[in-house]
Amino acid sequence: MNFYPSEQKERLTLSQAIVKYLQAQYSEYDGVEQRFIQGIWGIFGHGNVSGLSQALVEYGHDLPYHKPCNEQSMVHASTGFARAKRRKATMACTTSIGPGATNMITGAATATICRIPVLLLPSDYYASRYGGTVLQDIDHLSSEDMSVTDTFRVVSRFFDRITRPEQILTSLPEAMRIMSNPAETGAVTIALPQDIQGYAYDYPTRFFEKRIWRIDRSFPNPARIKEATELLQYAKKPYIIAGGGIHYSEAWNELAALAEKFGIPVGETHAGRGSIQSDAELLLGGTGHLGTTSAGRIAEEADVVICVGTRLHDFVTGSNSAFQNPDVKFISINVNDRDAYKLGALPIVADAKLALSALLEAGIQAGIQPQKDWVNKVRFEKNAWENIKRTEVFIQHAGEKMSQGHLIGILNDEMDEGDVLVAAAGTIPADLTKLFDVTGGKTLHLEFGNSCMGYDIPAAIGVRLAGAEKEVYVLMGDGNYQMHPMELVTAMQERTKITILLNVNYGYQSIHGHQKALVGHSLGNEFKIRDQESGLLDEGPFIEVDYAKNAESVGLKIWVANTEQEIRSALQAAKHQENSCLIVVPTEKYRSPPGSEVWWEVVGAEVTNDPKTKALVEAREAGRIKQRFYY
Repeated sequence: MNFYPSEQKERLTLSQAIVKYLQAQYSEYDGVEQRFIQGIWGIFGHGNVSGLSQALVEYGHDLPYHKPCNEQSMVHASTGFARAKRRKATMACTTSIGPGATNMITGAATATICRIPVLLLPSDYYASRYGGTVLQDIDHLSSEDMSVTDTFRVVSRFFDRITRPEQILTSLPEAMRIMSNPAETGAVTIALPQDIQGYAYDYPTRFFEKRIWRIDRSFPNPARIKEATELLQYAKKPYIIAGGGIHYSEAWNELAALAEKFGIPVGETHAGRGSIQSDAELLLGGTGHLGTTSAGRIAEEADVVICVGTRLHDFVTGSNSAFQNPDVKFISINVNDRDAYKLGALPIVADAKLALSALLEAGIQAGIQPQKDWVNKVRFEKNAWENIKRTEVFIQHAGEKMSQGHLIGILNDEMDEGDVLVAAAGTIPADLTKLFDVTGGKTLHLEFGNSCMGYDIPAAIGVRLAGAEKEVYVLMGDGNYQMHPMELVTAMQERTKITILLNVNYGYQSIHGHQKALVGHSLGNEFKIRDQESGLLDEGPFIEVDYAKNAESVGLKIWVANTEQEIRSALQAAKHQENSCLIVVPTEKYRSPPGSEVWWEVVGAEVTNDPKTKALVEAREAGRIKQRFYY
């Protein structure tokens, strides 16, 4: 049946129609127009090799194809690309049915948790069912229409399965609407049965005409701005939490102006790092459990907290323990109303740039002035933290290898304007949140919404494909590196130069530290050979991996740097290389910067006969007294 009898039509397969449609979709933001889907990643197998593969060859002239080594990685690369594009553009990903599809699940979860748009096109079973049970699919005991791709439902903002080729006439526009909506965006999954990918339909030609999806800035309700202004009028100790929404709204100047005019200190979430791009005296760096000591102490006393563009997860709020002022009130600016209502906040459901600008204007009219005692306290705490960095962190400790914190201090010096640093998971996000210096035009791309190991290298490739013109660095540990080192092959084949600083500390030292702090013993978190006598994994010697040879075999330029001067020399030399580089830095395994003093909820063993574990759990539980509900 054809539902468009009087329109001009074009007979295409489903796959061909998808490719043509995606190439005609554009976004517009503040008058700037660009193609929304700027490429497609894919590993071909059952289903898509004869479907989307064929369509890309014949029709994909404006949809560049990129090949990863792993399906999870291509979602990370698309996420890195979309984040670098401030969510105004992204990429699509196509896979075969079965393991190719389910390999994307972790990437989908990361994109959705971090509110980043990506389009996922996994293959699926045969919709006709003529062939019976399909290889690589599950035999579900109570459902004939259930397949492995249904696992995407939980981690996608939108999920659809196409069982007739004309269904994309409604499915694709809805996918575009969600991806281009800042309040709803995330991973979008459209499952494509293998047979349907090759079936044809007479599509209306207007379906393939250029369409612009305007990403609107939502204006704040004046009544909410008035209420927020009244709260600020009586605030003695205001505080701002800057989240990733600052970057997506491009509200850097408005945030800085509000903070400076009213003397409000600013703490940043992991996604919000770099929200204030100058060396502002009221910028306290990372906030929450993994933030700076100064931010933790200021947040604890704050009486009005302005949350901007953050979903307020437990690391930011210290599992609802970070704010101890008995009269604390919250103002939350967010395009997503669910986030705006968290912590019992006064919600301002609006674009961050417009809301901050309106709040600044209203505050000026209301005569709000900085609280001098509060500003002086903020300066004192910030100076104390800066002194700790200089005297305890950015130095070489006698008898030790270089610390990870010291390595970050060197990066601060050596990175130039326009350079990008990508990192995710482990101790590195915590240390970067405390120590990285974003002044001078440097950018930190930090994934900690899903704390996803294996994100770093493919995301850096995505950042480079998004148009990064200067150096793109990756700071990662050896445990993280082992998750997706094969994507170095992708970096070489795509000619996307990245420079990796590999922090070798012989294991997953982040969770190892957590384990020692709550269990009191080590188990399975370091790279060791099983001890022959005891049979225990953690009593054997460390495994020595030659990471330099590993990367060199792919074609990277490599250095092994043990000292500050060797690291600086390697970083300088890497800037002049055309291909990707790896700098191996052996670091001290158990040294970390000072903590934030912000409690975080982790439940230890409620019953144990181990006195060491018992003492640690009791000490941890003592902090629970700070936990509270906010209304």
